[in-house]
Amino acid sequence: MSSAVNWIILVVVVLAAIVSVELLRRLLRSRHVNGRFSLAGPIVERCTWPGFATAALVAFNTVYAPNMLGKTAYYAVEQTITVLLIACVAWLVIQAAYAVTDVVLARLGMVEGDGNRKARRIRTQITLVRRVAAAIMIVVAAGAMLFSFPAVRALGAGLLASAGILGVVAGVAAQSTLSNIIAGLQLVFSDAIRLDDVVVVDGEWGRIEELTLTYVVLRLWDERRLILPVSHFTTTPFENWTRHGSRVIGHVMLRVDWSVPIEEIRAELYRRLRVHPLWDQKDWILQVTDVQPNGLVELRALMSAADAPSVWDLKCDIREHLVTYIRENHPQALPRFRVEDPSADRPAGGSRAEKIPTTRGERIEDGRLAG
Repeated sequence: MSSAVNWIILVVVVLAAIVSVELLRRLLRSRHVNGRFSLAGPIVERCTWPGFATAALVAFNTVYAPNMLGKTAYYAVEQTITVLLIACVAWLVIQAAYAVTDVVLARLGMVEGDGNRKARRIRTQITLVRRVAAAIMIVVAAGAMLFSFPAVRALGAGLLASAGILGVVAGVAAQSTLSNIIAGLQLVFSDAIRLDDVVVVDGEWGRIEELTLTYVVLRLWDERRLILPVSHFTTTPFENWTRHGSRVIGHVMLRVDWSVPIEEIRAELYRRLRVHPLWDQKDWILQVTDVQPNGLVELRALMSAADAPSVWDLKCDIREHLVTYIRENHPQALPRFRVEDPSADRPAGGSRAEKIPTTRGERIEDGRLAG
């Protein structure tokens, strides 16, 4: 058989392999559109290009023959194809693993209520484990590539052997990268933080958006991203508002005059909470928590919501509503400061209005500060 015929057969086989992958891709996409196979979408999205590359290289390596090129060129091309094939197979395996876990992560992301905390813990562990598995796969693929070269086969075998891997680990042990990796594994499997946890770190409030082997991405309330090394969470105290659940209790503080009708304010708070879509219908209370030295009474309104963003919006709405309600219905309860002037002369028959200038351009009448 001539060399030209061999090349034609090679091209046909490679094209046939690519067409087969394309037909499989179209079949999976149609099943995904019809909703028959939930895994089809992630497989098509992640495995299309590695599938094309792997199929083409397998077909090429199967049909490629020594008589198609000279002996020297044949071995050079064969070695190149072998290395590329190992890389593409590793790429395909990693992407397939990510596709499978994407389905699981998507389902876990839809879990709400009491199962949300457990779902977020599993999501965090799956995310980190697949990153570790991908790193291990890359190391194995690199060792297999080295093992394919006769001249460096010993180096490839050493990299694949446990002693070689332990040597690499021991060499990096003193570096901060390894300490971050160990800290990341510790955080994930000790359930200290999870994806979507609400945390306060160094005074910054945000959610855990991404957790990798070496760093944590914190999405702040104003859409900024705070990137911290994983070791920061094992060496520095931080607040985790969703450690045992996503439900959060918020509070609103009001400082008003002694004449405030507390029972009416309490009833108005409950009336407003009952119709508010963000209240989870569980916890609420209005308490007098302090009488301040300046003569104001401190009220604290507690309320609960399903998560931290909801409780923040709920607090703002309730604060605005109570301020408006007190101003419009009980203006006498607005904050005011009383000042007594013991040196003022008063007539024997009663009191008279004293006008004493203040630093705010106000006046004091009968011992009460008036605007």
